[in-house]
Amino acid sequence: MNFLGIEVAPKNTPKYDPGFIPMAQFNAAFQRQATKPIAICIERDGGLRTVHHTKITGTNKAADQYFVERMVKFLLWARGGYKVIICGDDAIAAHIKEAFSQSGKYAFDNATMARVYENPFEVSSLPLDQAPSQNEASKPVGGKTGGCRIGFDAGGSDRKVSAVIDGEAVFSEEVVWHPKITPDPDYHFDGIVSAMKAAASKMPRVDSIGVSSAGIYINNRTMIASLFLKVSPEDFEAKVKDIYIRAAKEIGDVPLSVVNDGDVTALAGAMEFNDNNVLGIAMGTSEAGGYVDENGQIKGWLNELAFAPVDASPAAMEDEWSGDIGCGVKYFSQDGVIKLAQNADISFQDGMSPGEKLKQVQDMMADPAHKEMICDIYRSVGCYLGHTLPYYWDMYGFKHVLLLGRVMSGEGGNIILEVAKRVIAEEYPQYKFNMHTPDEKARRVGQSVAAATL
Repeated sequence: MNFLGIEVAPKNTPKYDPGFIPMAQFNAAFQRQATKPIAICIERDGGLRTVHHTKITGTNKAADQYFVERMVKFLLWARGGYKVIICGDDAIAAHIKEAFSQSGKYAFDNATMARVYENPFEVSSLPLDQAPSQNEASKPVGGKTGGCRIGFDAGGSDRKVSAVIDGEAVFSEEVVWHPKITPDPDYHFDGIVSAMKAAASKMPRVDSIGVSSAGIYINNRTMIASLFLKVSPEDFEAKVKDIYIRAAKEIGDVPLSVVNDGDVTALAGAMEFNDNNVLGIAMGTSEAGGYVDENGQIKGWLNELAFAPVDASPAAMEDEWSGDIGCGVKYFSQDGVIKLAQNADISFQDGMSPGEKLKQVQDMMADPAHKEMICDIYRSVGCYLGHTLPYYWDMYGFKHVLLLGRVMSGEGGNIILEVAKRVIAEEYPQYKFNMHTPDEKARRVGQSVAAATL
């Protein structure tokens, strides 16, 4: 496959998405042609900065612009920030400034980062020799097991809650709900409170509440989250920004900690492996990413891998929320399975929710007439994953990957893992890391138990 003059030839391609162009292989092929050094700096709150040194060709304008666009996009969603500084090429900087402007192709990214960090988004240029230095930080999280603790995990298709006493789960509950398609924030609030009260009723008291929730949270406040996609901006400001703070008050005056669900996935992995340097990926309603570093701490990065590009194909599926194509949400979530199922000519009844469509695919696995087709769908997801984890490793350098979520449940999850391992062994043998899935119960409620330790 040739894209922008860059030849990419993966040995393994997903059966139901043969046009897939792995970003790992596009970037590697591009770098073989690149000779001009540049640096990309992403700055966020408190002067924290990620600085990524790379190269462009300096001659293939279209490929250079595309490569830097996608690298900026990846850095913004993996690390977070509202200031972008391109060091070493004024023309590329001018292109990025336009592309990521309020009216540019990445207007969503501009608006979202400005909203998250409550500062205007900006792009500037500097000479390479004036590139800022990296400035990262980390903080301890989780690992608290004493007392009576509630752990709540807010998924897009189901909500899970656990009551944990001195590190042992005495109660876990999973309830189907539909937050992403519901505009009334009281629906979300009532569901959260109901789950917390159910867990509280199983313990003599509540000493703390930990929440694992998709989205971006600062000081327990919701800055942006797909769970509240249909809630109006006015209701979001009035009832969603402090929704977990208000819900916790219904239980009592106890400490509350709200953490992105991807980071809680990574924390669950660190707890299970008794080791650190863990990337967690939860494949459910969306793709949640999280990272616990080599010291068992979180970095304050966004880790919103749902918006990070993984497919360079110009025909890649569009994400309805961001308007971008080829991003993780359409590959490592129930949407990814549904997309592949439709490519395999599987039909769904009108009005079915994404969760119901995923369940239909999972149920079809038991039918001998459809089993091989369904296995090929999961093999396709495994192929995506095998090509993408090396791409993620280049950004994180993880030792372990923990895979959770509804997509990883059952036989399908085992197929995904098996194929991903094979693709990595065949096409990326230089990458060495461990891949894990927990047992079936932990796949589904492990995050709520881990959240209780926050």
